Amino acid sequence: MEASRSPDEERQRAIGRRELRLGLILVSLFWPLNWFLPGPRTAWLFFPLWLGYILAMDGLVSRRSGSSLLSRDGRWFITLFPLSSVIWWLFELFNLRAQNWVYVGEEDFSPWLFVLCSSLSFSTVLPAVLVTSEWMGSFSWLSRCRREDRRTTGKQWLFSVFVAGLGMFSLFLLFPKLFFPFLWTSLVCLIDPINAWRGRPSLLKAIGRGDWRPLVSFGLAGLFCGFFWELWNSRSYPYWAYHIPFFDFWHLFAMPLPGYLGYPPFAWELYGLTHLVWRRTPLRVY
Repeated sequence: MEASRSPDEERQRAIGRRELRLGLILVSLFWPLNWFLPGPRTAWLFFPLWLGYILAMDGLVSRRSGSSLLSRDGRWFITLFPLSSVIWWLFELFNLRAQNWVYVGEEDFSPWLFVLCSSLSFSTVLPAVLVTSEWMGSFSWLSRCRREDRRTTGKQWLFSVFVAGLGMFSLFLLFPKLFFPFLWTSLVCLIDPINAWRGRPSLLKAIGRGDWRPLVSFGLAGLFCGFFWELWNSRSYPYWAYHIPFFDFWHLFAMPLPGYLGYPPFAWELYGLTHLVWRRTPLRVY
């Protein structure tokens, strides 16, 4: 006989059911519109498409675990969207140095309108990765990525990782055509030790105590979202295209296959940036 649920559990599950239905409706509506309408339509349709993904994924998490980000703290969930825009514009700034991607069709918009439309689309990046990481964490197999270990991550080790991050970021800035992959690894090494020093959730601290679940769940979330980013971009307009030295082969959509290796560290960067901004979050970090 199924145990009775508390009113709060029933409320959260009800929110999840509504989210899932609404999310699936948005995806089923805006996916074909985004691909098949003529003209520069993606600027306006990418946001509702990804909003549908976010709501559907959050609803799936609620269905599997009885709780989700939106149901636990809706106000915090909403603040993820503007923060996401700020974060991705930071990467756009770095790309001025790297020149690894461009937007085909940008010329069809005035500068201010392109910034507005882009900011709207960029706002979905962080919440998409966070809800996907929670979905990954809802599966029982992830518990195998944890073992009991009472060790702690030493200060010297954290300092060494931080210095390595500084070195990688410096090499990226000095020689972007050669060290462009460091854009996707240096920030992890810079941000994670800072979070550890400040007593906030940290990948290095979790690994030090034998808990690999945050690393695995966020890494897989980055790959999973990366697949859909590239899939939905493949027939969009405007769309992004890549100029990646040395690795421009074996394409899956616009992205060369080796380029997908950048999505896990990008998700780890989002993990770090989230906890850099907030000391406490409703995010399940295990």
